[in-house]
Amino acid sequence: MRLGMLSGVGLLAVATIMAGCGSEPPQPVKVDAKVDAAARLKAAKDAKIRNAAKVKANELGQIPVLMFHRVIPSPQTTDDRTPKQFRADLERLAKEGYVPVTAAEMVTGKIDIPAGKYPVVLTFDDSSPSQLTLNAVGVPQKDTAVAIMKEVAAKYPGWRPKATFFVTRDLFGKTTTEEQAQALLWLKDNGFEIANHTRDHLNLRSISQAQVEEQIGSIGKTIEQLTYTKPVTIALPYGAQPKKKDWALNGKGYKHKGAFLAGYTPAPAPFSKSFDAAGVPRIKVMEKKGDCAQFCSEAWLDWLKKNPDMRYTSDGDPKTVAYPKFKQPYLRKSFSAMSLPY
Repeated sequence: MRLGMLSGVGLLAVATIMAGCGSEPPQPVKVDAKVDAAARLKAAKDAKIRNAAKVKANELGQIPVLMFHRVIPSPQTTDDRTPKQFRADLERLAKEGYVPVTAAEMVTGKIDIPAGKYPVVLTFDDSSPSQLTLNAVGVPQKDTAVAIMKEVAAKYPGWRPKATFFVTRDLFGKTTTEEQAQALLWLKDNGFEIANHTRDHLNLRSISQAQVEEQIGSIGKTIEQLTYTKPVTIALPYGAQPKKKDWALNGKGYKHKGAFLAGYTPAPAPFSKSFDAAGVPRIKVMEKKGDCAQFCSEAWLDWLKKNPDMRYTSDGDPKTVAYPKFKQPYLRKSFSAMSLPY
């Protein structure tokens, strides 16, 4: 009996001890928060690098900045485009994967487009009525540049009606302050950039600094008064820089982030060492013929298509600058924190 009792007591003790051990909560595993955060950041960066490599991102590549003037049925100069030609210009860009950004977005590096796509800047000089004319109910008239841009955007998903209008005192042919304000505010409210093209379209190289500042500052003041927004960029009339090119960027009453020329080459990316804010080149829009055979938009778009390694290709993340590692020497130091080589 005693042995049985002892055995029973022993068994009870063992059971009690085992029960006590099982009731203790598991000890938490200590994790270094800093190490964990660093691991997550590395994993996220590695994923971005893989995505950039997948789409062959090259945000140090070249960007076509296209220069338009009037869109009219009967062109009078090689600067003019018919509505049919202008539609074809935009449809080619949409089909080939280009997405419009404004001149201001380009020069400030705020290029936010989908991965694998290419930025293009559509610019319009001289504020012609053919670019924007609103009807009685505030809708753009058929076959104006703005109306055609909206039509193409509706036809091609992913394409967006974005452009920069470099305006002079003509202000789309409007003569009253109310009409001028209506036109400019319509552009602003619909995501278009309103930029400076000087008041009288004078050759800035042939005038003094005071005259340059008056030409640029006066139209800039008008734009600000009508839209409550200061111009961020300027297009130089005839592509002529002032005697000191920085006069176009900074002067009495104005400060621009970029000055655009009338040259015939694609523009360097804003992240590239080749980028010059005081002289951003543009491409004249026309077919490959005559003197423009090698320098017009059609020729350059063909060249970029045949040389994709030279073209700006987005990684889809506006907070990074992605590019193949061998292009590292071309990165501007001010963008080192955004650098994402692969």
